[in-house]
Amino acid sequence: MRKNIKLTTGIAATAALALGLTACGTSSDPSSSKDAAGSPDKALVVAASPTPHADILDFVKKNLAAKEGLKLEVREFTDYVLPNTATETGQVDANFFQHKPYLDDFNKKNNTHIVPVANVHLEPLGLYSKSLKSVKDIKAGQTIAVPNDTTNEGRALHLLADNGLITLKAGVGTDAKLSDITDKKGLEFKELEAATVPRALNDVDAAVINGNYAIEAKLQPAKDSLVLEKAEGNPYANFLAVKEGNEKDARVQKLVKLLNSPEVKKYIEDTYKGSVIPAFGTPAK
Repeated sequence: MRKNIKLTTGIAATAALALGLTACGTSSDPSSSKDAAGSPDKALVVAASPTPHADILDFVKKNLAAKEGLKLEVREFTDYVLPNTATETGQVDANFFQHKPYLDDFNKKNNTHIVPVANVHLEPLGLYSKSLKSVKDIKAGQTIAVPNDTTNEGRALHLLADNGLITLKAGVGTDAKLSDITDKKGLEFKELEAATVPRALNDVDAAVINGNYAIEAKLQPAKDSLVLEKAEGNPYANFLAVKEGNEKDARVQKLVKLLNSPEVKKYIEDTYKGSVIPAFGTPAK
């Protein structure tokens, strides 16, 4: 039975308020919300998306943490904002849900100070459809849903461009947006919050879905997607992150060791069968 603690409305409101105070200048020290090194006897509280992030952390908690003397508490979040705000305000010690382009954009827009510590895995972004069997079946006049946050929308548009469905401006980066499309090839686009895209599959002809949300929706990315991101050279590895100044916390370093262990690598490979791919060995920068 899972013992993860769900984020309550009260905590969410407090996190939002505290972040607002920080943004207004209450604190300019990146590590002011808590000491740089937490007590080794206290549980390390990690915010995570339910799948696969919290599942991986649960595996560590149940099978590996005790051997390292690590007390681990997992709090599940179902959006892409609150894990960072809670980490910034010190309500959690770390988070595990995001990739570097998203974090860079979030820090810039919210004046937060979250930093990556170690890569763990890659969730290939995929294009899915309930009605179409192949990317070749996508025709002018059809509608494709895409995530509406800056980095994941850009990532989605590059996936579509790489597979010949649209043409993007030359040199456009990970922050590509709909206005950067030079040739839509007759397609229409529907921008939605990433977590809600799977629920729109019945209302659109196809949808670009983040790997974790695809898995939660009982899709198998390696099997069910029309097209899937390539793993080689992919900048979107998901990592453990903390507030700047807490990178050397002994508890964080213990968790890094466990998340990058052979046991976790095997768990990811056996559990997700190519839908989630280990991303060990390359430092998160």
